[in-house]
Amino acid sequence: MVTALPELPFPLRPYGPDAGWSYERGTLTGRAGPRQDRFVPPAGDALEPSSDAPRLLGAPPEGDFQLVARVRAGLTAAFDAGALYVHVGEREWAKLCLELSPDRPTVCTVVTRGHSDDANSFVVDGDTVWLRVSRTGRAFAFHASADGAHWTFVRVFALGDAARAGAALVGFAAQSPVGEGCAVAFDRIAYRPYGPADLRDGS
Repeated sequence: MVTALPELPFPLRPYGPDAGWSYERGTLTGRAGPRQDRFVPPAGDALEPSSDAPRLLGAPPEGDFQLVARVRAGLTAAFDAGALYVHVGEREWAKLCLELSPDRPTVCTVVTRGHSDDANSFVVDGDTVWLRVSRTGRAFAFHASADGAHWTFVRVFALGDAARAGAALVGFAAQSPVGEGCAVAFDRIAYRPYGPADLRDGS
């Protein structure tokens, strides 16, 4: 069972269904099972009991940070995805995904405050992309990149008491809402104890 990654200054623990998380030679792997997803339909009234997906999360130190990883996902069925994930509460969380949406690999985001929104950003060439979640002051920011050097701004948002130490968990997730499962792999994982200098200049 994965409880720590050498790249991260905080321990991790699994949430949701078992993903068989493992870490070897710089690569974290896991797998969502059939019909596993983390989403609260905007038109619905409640979080369905079956709406859950594997996550591996931990509490970063107080202050600004960046969590970076290159994700590769076995995108077979619509909405299969690998994601970076932020959790503040059962109905307050967000994810930045490489998702088959519905038939092309796409950078997608979901921010949930009671109910989930759902937004597509841009199409990806292939099954791999770099993802980054940052805490900057009292907000979170999502970025994505083709090469890990130049970053495209995806969104910035508030989520609970983001600035308080221990208030937010961050980490990794996998999903396969309508498919038979989705294997994910995260490498080039990095933690930076500071936020981006500018959210929109590509840095």
